[in-house]
Amino acid sequence: MTGRVLVTGGAGFIGSHTCKALARAGFTPVAYDNLSTGWSDAVKWGPLVRGDLMDRSSIDAALAEHQPVAVMHFAALSLVGMSMTDPAQYWRVNTGGALNLLEACAAAGVRNFVLSSTCATYGDQDGVLLTEQTPQRPTNAYGGSKLAVELMLRDFGMSHGISHVIFRYFNVAGADPEGEIGEKHVPETHLIPLLLEAVAGKRPALTVFGTDYPTPDGTCMRDYVHVTDIAAAHVLGLRRLLEGRGNGTYCLGTGHGFSVREVIEASRAVTNRARPVVYGDRRPGDAASLVSSSTLANNELGWEPERSNLRQMIGDAWAWEQGPGFIR
Repeated sequence: MTGRVLVTGGAGFIGSHTCKALARAGFTPVAYDNLSTGWSDAVKWGPLVRGDLMDRSSIDAALAEHQPVAVMHFAALSLVGMSMTDPAQYWRVNTGGALNLLEACAAAGVRNFVLSSTCATYGDQDGVLLTEQTPQRPTNAYGGSKLAVELMLRDFGMSHGISHVIFRYFNVAGADPEGEIGEKHVPETHLIPLLLEAVAGKRPALTVFGTDYPTPDGTCMRDYVHVTDIAAAHVLGLRRLLEGRGNGTYCLGTGHGFSVREVIEASRAVTNRARPVVYGDRRPGDAASLVSSSTLANNELGWEPERSNLRQMIGDAWAWEQGPGFIR
């Protein structure tokens, strides 16, 4: 299979890795990104369209020019803390941008859509292995806005025949094993790159938010999945749609969570360096534990996480952290 795929957020962390996976699978990824958090140097495997999802005319123009066989939608605001202090922005951008995109797809006749959603739609469900049937009860505007997009996609599927695959996952980590792209946010908010920046002396310390959660060591637990495994899942989801095998919603996880303290200890083993840590209060909106199943993705898509070992993810991220990186 070949053809162009419009990848919103294609200059971002997960989007750029998925663009590489798409290119290797024979597709031409077209990165659609406003570069507010993405990086032009991460766009290496197809054209970059600099556009904003809040601008419907820009989306229409991109679809008309490139005539993609499908859209993959990654672009969104994704900081839980900010979604608690400024929920209006999350509802406006995440839901409004997705609505513009879906309306444009319906008008242009694009009938295949892969959505990057989140396990944050489930809210705080400690001790529960998240599956596709777990009730969705988001506790912040990020999770709520992404759930709204899932519901919009369902409705557009019924009214306009847009076939779709939805992926729900949480902590994505690691970097391209070949060192071509990696994780870089300004400001950085994700645990592993923050930790490695502290180890490398680029920041004074890592702040651990909360040590009194109902977890074995008091720190938050998350299910970490390697970014290349997430990218591979999106390609498999696209193939499902292009082969006419119908809609699907899938959780992507390893079924095993790691606490913040466990991640810190693993980084010490990988880098063989001390890691400066300070402890702070909990952040509003953070769930204590989120761990996800991937049984359905394995059964229906044949997806298996290949690099989602904690030390492997930290090792790939550490190699990227020590490399040249890329410049906006």
